[in-house]
Amino acid sequence: MFRESLLDKTLYRIKRLIPKSVFNFFAPCYHAGLAHLGSIVYGNPSKSLKVIGVTGTKGKSTTVYLISKIFEGVGEPIAAIGSLGFKIKDKEWPNNLKMTMPGRFKLQKFFYEAKKAGCKYVVLEVTSEGIKQKRHLGINFDCAVFTNLHKEHLESHGSFENYYKAKQELFSKTKNIHVLNADDKNIELFSKFSSKHTIFYGTESGDMRAQNLDLKSDGASFDVYGIKFNINFGGKFNVLNCLAALSTAAMYGIDLPNTRTVLGEIKSIPGRMEFLQKEPFRVVVDYAHTPDSLEVVYKTLKDELTRSDLDAGHRLICVLGAAGGGRDKWKRPEFGRIASEYCDEIILTDEDPYDEIPEKIIEEIFSGISSSSKLKSLKVHKVLDRKEAIRTALTKVGRGDTVVITGKGSEISMAVAGGKKIPWSDKEIVREVLRQQGGR
Repeated sequence: MFRESLLDKTLYRIKRLIPKSVFNFFAPCYHAGLAHLGSIVYGNPSKSLKVIGVTGTKGKSTTVYLISKIFEGVGEPIAAIGSLGFKIKDKEWPNNLKMTMPGRFKLQKFFYEAKKAGCKYVVLEVTSEGIKQKRHLGINFDCAVFTNLHKEHLESHGSFENYYKAKQELFSKTKNIHVLNADDKNIELFSKFSSKHTIFYGTESGDMRAQNLDLKSDGASFDVYGIKFNINFGGKFNVLNCLAALSTAAMYGIDLPNTRTVLGEIKSIPGRMEFLQKEPFRVVVDYAHTPDSLEVVYKTLKDELTRSDLDAGHRLICVLGAAGGGRDKWKRPEFGRIASEYCDEIILTDEDPYDEIPEKIIEEIFSGISSSSKLKSLKVHKVLDRKEAIRTALTKVGRGDTVVITGKGSEISMAVAGGKKIPWSDKEIVREVLRQQGGR
């Protein structure tokens, strides 16, 4: 710990002395050098592990979570890293770095600790930003998993092409096992890389194919090779996440009957379409932070309300924000447009403003609502304080309605100005407000 802390401080001082334009020019060499140095310092621990890297725009966290649960459930010693937290065998702790894929030395130290604890596998959420900063170098990947591809992080990467090329690098460097989503329209971008073993999964085609789907917002059932799976978390996207995990497990000799039992025992995915209450009204927390994922969440919940309560007038009420720090500003009007299409009442609020002006972010989301033809029939509120926004939603909700709070999921901090992070939990605030309301 002392060695890592001292090095971090030394590197930070050096970076401050170098002009930004000069540093940016040498940044790739700097990042690559640090990655390999970290591996050397900790004795290249990933060489003794089976490292499973999961990449894609959406579903990475859930897939990492499901893979780790399956391996753990059949007695395989496993470690995991992702936005849902860190895990080394039965020890788990939250990821409060505001960084899905940790820095190079933190990664290598984690591998070292996992190896020392006797883990055989490590499943790792691999981000495009992490690859851009060369954090994947010095890691011996045994398996690469592709979930899906959508527009994301365009400001950081400069273009969609640069974004997917970063993700492709995981597959070009992983030579043993590739696990690929056959349903994704961009599958050809990832299936062209060679590996010793490749398995495709999907609902429309693939080696690991789900059939006879029965989808609900809070659960699903499907068949794979004649074996029926029942899961307690809903949506077609979660069926695909399950298939990714099942395919990965199959590549390591774990059979379907065993995985069925493990998946059936998982009650929910933290912060991913997580139902905090179902009666007398539903409260859902979800991490959705891309237009595609937001639309899937809203559509799944709205369709179920429509099917079950066609004439009851039950409403979908959303609490919606967007991240700051210059992150994918193009998404903000899209969020507003999508919310106006599916939601009956919209409460715009703060999310992770970083150094941007929160009111400006909200206005950019509202611009997508104001252009909607449904504006006159919508109830739209701007409540900057996120806690008050959640309270407002839970005050307005009626029997049979659904409140959905998106953007933060199971995160335990909020990023605000000055590089500060304040403690935060949408779930705890919901529970607190419900208690104050007498357990409505």
